[in-house]
Amino acid sequence: MTSAPTQTSSSAVLDLTGADALARDAADPLASFRDRFYLPPETIYLDGNSLGLLSRDAEAAVLAALEEWKTRGIDGWLRADPPWFTTGEHLGALVAELVGAAPDETIVTGTTTVNLHALVATFYQPKGDRRKIVATGLDFPSDVYALQSQIRLKGGDPETDLILVPSRDGRTILESDLIAAMTADVALVVLPSVLYRSGQLLDMATLTGAAHARDILIGFDCAHSIGAVPHTFDAWGIDFAFWCSYQSLNSGPGTVAGLYVNRRHFATTPCLTGWWGYHKDRQFDMLHTWEGAPGAAAWQISTTPVLSTAPLYGSLRIFAEAGMERIRAKSLDQTS
Repeated sequence: MTSAPTQTSSSAVLDLTGADALARDAADPLASFRDRFYLPPETIYLDGNSLGLLSRDAEAAVLAALEEWKTRGIDGWLRADPPWFTTGEHLGALVAELVGAAPDETIVTGTTTVNLHALVATFYQPKGDRRKIVATGLDFPSDVYALQSQIRLKGGDPETDLILVPSRDGRTILESDLIAAMTADVALVVLPSVLYRSGQLLDMATLTGAAHARDILIGFDCAHSIGAVPHTFDAWGIDFAFWCSYQSLNSGPGTVAGLYVNRRHFATTPCLTGWWGYHKDRQFDMLHTWEGAPGAAAWQISTTPVLSTAPLYGSLRIFAEAGMERIRAKSLDQTS
């Protein structure tokens, strides 16, 4: 983390004039996407890390969902295009392309903290002396609240069982400090992919390798990285992840979130089950015996809120056209 550099990685001196900025804009291969978003008048909008702007594509997707509701009524569950009944699975397959996962390992469902609860309730299984959860002292408060409550639900004490690795400068976390905290009494590690206070991007692959070398499961809150940087969840081998879609994914305030479960955990029964996570082929048998859907879809709890999910269709269309690699390249160029 340094102050703004005056040279690029190739040691070429940067031209910081307005003319150069305009020339870079003109040469930007992603420049045309700006016109597909509604920008507040006379505003340079830099709050996409908190709430992404509305795109015309997302707006059109919402209007299309309203039209389906208006013209089809209940038939929209099976006859809408695409059917509402499998919206979570369909969108999950699209999001999988952004996070480097198989389609059945991702699902669009719930909200960020609800998904955190559902995943930690499943994968935090304290036994004997191995009872602690490792997080960071710079975590978003909601994550800390959820981890504290999950520890209490399992009969523990957050004062002793939640290890919040401290920052040395108030803004960043040393990865070596995180690894040092992965001691023999740790049952689970839950970390942010990006620290929201500073934008520090953690090395998820290295941290996952360190956790697994110590027989510790590890998951990540990717709310501040999805849609901003490429991910390769499967290659990194992480156990689970969760995220929101209203920040860099630009799908609207409070819209539906998502989660990832590595396929090696597919045989695990979710600890918090609901009817929307039931096997789709038999969901309307209305039985009282649980039969989870295959893959990450089993971690769904409640019925998909169609109208607040619809914007993601439009937003993901833009990501598919722009490409995460080009988005990341532009980000690195801008912040160099």
